[in-house]
Amino acid sequence: MNVFFWMMGALLSLSLMAIGARELAGEISTIQILLYRSVIGLVIITLIIFRSQKRQLFSTQRIKLHIVRNFFHFIGQYGWFLGLGLLPLAHVFALEFTVPIWTLIIAGIFLKEGITTRKVIAVLCGLLGVYVILNPGVEIVEYASLVVLAAAIGYSISHVTTKSLSRTEDSLTVLFYMCLIQLPIAFLLTIDDWILPNISQWFWLSIIGFSALTGHHCITNAMKLAEAGIVVTLDFLRLPLIAIAGVIFYNEPFEVTVLLGASFMLLGNMINITKGKPKRISTISVQN
Repeated sequence: MNVFFWMMGALLSLSLMAIGARELAGEISTIQILLYRSVIGLVIITLIIFRSQKRQLFSTQRIKLHIVRNFFHFIGQYGWFLGLGLLPLAHVFALEFTVPIWTLIIAGIFLKEGITTRKVIAVLCGLLGVYVILNPGVEIVEYASLVVLAAAIGYSISHVTTKSLSRTEDSLTVLFYMCLIQLPIAFLLTIDDWILPNISQWFWLSIIGFSALTGHHCITNAMKLAEAGIVVTLDFLRLPLIAIAGVIFYNEPFEVTVLLGASFMLLGNMINITKGKPKRISTISVQN
């Protein structure tokens, strides 16, 4: 029951963040949204660390890896928020489900994780899901879809570096440096495109900044209480929920192909995390 509670919190948080981005699309630039998100997140995380009286969480010995992580995370965020203003909400969320697939590939290359039969099948299911969603045989693949796919790859690289950081860093430290590093990047990129938000826009910016942190917090707690398979399955509920929100609030079409493609991705993720002792095929590594 606790797992369900945390995952419902995550679903609500991530859906609210997406709706907030859609409400601000065309009014405030994506870069400025990311700037305010970092400001709000930095203030909240700093207050949490001070209140916990664990000021050592402000320190890190791996600043270079934090910079690499947040460079690619920033790219992922930018593409995701940009896609939310150009594509149906369900389309963006469905393509986001490719993140575990790209993570498998990238982790195999850079972390020297073994490539197994189970992982190969998972990747193939994920690629099949992408094909179904993009439907390239019917029409030219939309530029916005490619942007979201690129964002998913950026997120994947971010996840791989986060996995490495998690061995030595507290999650609050990772979040603190995420906001601290991405804030000046967004500030430098938004100098020539500055708009002072009005009251309504501040409301949605606050929703985005707060929901980003609560979403991460809820998923982290869910992962502590349940197996990854349960979390991934419940997380999949984001897709039909956001599809319904898109239909009700934005008159978006309800596309069966999006749900079908995302189902293939879910199947691939479930195959990968299912317990077992799959046969090792090979280990891919890169010479430094």
